[in-house]
Amino acid sequence: MLKTDTSLTAQALVPAIRRLFELSAAKIERLEKRWNPGSGTPVFTVRGEYTSRGWTEWTQGFQFGAAILQFDATGDEHFLKIGRDATVQRMASHLTHVGVHDHGFNNVSTYGNLLRLMREGRLPAEPWESRFYEVALKVSGAVQAARWTRLGPDLGYVPSFNGPHSLFADTIRSMRALAVAHQLGHVLMAEGDRPVSILGRLLQHAEATARFNVYFGQGRDAYDVRGRVAHESIFNVSDGAYRCPSSQQGYSPFTTWTRGLAWILCGYAEQLEFVSALPEKAFEGFADKARTIARFLDVATATADFFVANTPTDGVPYWDTGAPGLVRLGDYLARGSEPFNDHEPVDSSAAAISAQGLIRLGNVLARRGGADQGRAYRQAGLTVARTLFAEPYLSTDPAHEGLLLHTVYHRPNGWDHVPPGRKIPCGESAMWGDYHARELALLIQREAAGGPYLKFFLD
Repeated sequence: MLKTDTSLTAQALVPAIRRLFELSAAKIERLEKRWNPGSGTPVFTVRGEYTSRGWTEWTQGFQFGAAILQFDATGDEHFLKIGRDATVQRMASHLTHVGVHDHGFNNVSTYGNLLRLMREGRLPAEPWESRFYEVALKVSGAVQAARWTRLGPDLGYVPSFNGPHSLFADTIRSMRALAVAHQLGHVLMAEGDRPVSILGRLLQHAEATARFNVYFGQGRDAYDVRGRVAHESIFNVSDGAYRCPSSQQGYSPFTTWTRGLAWILCGYAEQLEFVSALPEKAFEGFADKARTIARFLDVATATADFFVANTPTDGVPYWDTGAPGLVRLGDYLARGSEPFNDHEPVDSSAAAISAQGLIRLGNVLARRGGADQGRAYRQAGLTVARTLFAEPYLSTDPAHEGLLLHTVYHRPNGWDHVPPGRKIPCGESAMWGDYHARELALLIQREAAGGPYLKFFLD
């Protein structure tokens, strides 16, 4: 179980964050000089070098978004140029990609971060550049919302790339694209010039995910443990009936793949921030603001509690809570994570994503008057961050292109590199892990400095 440091502060983590971004600069620079775009999109490292292997190019936005975050954290305009130029030159195809659920990953991490910086006054006010980012984000949100499986008159979801029958836990974080498009005043136009509310689809997707991918300990099946997450839900698309849980990257449908858990925790926590900022009238006709917030809080707190209870004391979980080799580790939840063990890998990327969710959830609860509960989650998130911002998770080797070590991509498929002399994957990085380590560090750095609160949506 995660052992929270109740005295840890954001200010205490500033030296570690400064070091993280010093290391980050060289790694971004090295990859920028070495990577051949003809090789596809970098996904994860093998022997310390990024390589391309994936189902879709869902990590492109993390590659270029990392440079934008580096500028945000340090003010070094060299990295702004890398991120801005690459966004303009390379990201257009991601705006109109109708076959994926990844728009929030790719496009909010690039166009969204650039628009945010411009609105914060960190970039010069260039009206045409601002409008360019705005149009890009409107298009992305509408294209993502148009990828739709209808379950009933008031329920549906954005399906995964597996097909219309498939609802992924991951996709809740892609709802950022819909949120920003809605904020920019955009509407999806369907056949017959029928307007479709992008916010309405966001809320329906969030409800479908909560209803089918998250468990609340209410006896839904024999493995219904509060806060447990199924990576995928399968539906009969002819009548919208739910069929079964599934898992593409976890051990089984009845265990919890911890990165899927992390996407839910972080996704609902930041959507809580978003919906809380919306006026009541935004919900008219398809939802109730108070009930929406209550539902999102139920999901976020359930998954946060599950994470805390099922993670080693230092805050880095193993890749799946039901992975069969865990039994050989003894009482692994009573001690720190062991990335170099011989039985099951940890996943530091799940920790980085979850830490941000814990901090954001804590902040929401504190603003709603739940100071004690909010502080508990915030301190848990800061504790996880402290672990990640130091060895053995922070990559200090200048020859290694990754920033956050000991991530796992697809354990069942055997895609992760197992070093010579080892029995399980370890020592490697992934684009999403590196990006979310930077995003987590920036969130905490801004708080420590009293700067603007880091959020994906617009003021």
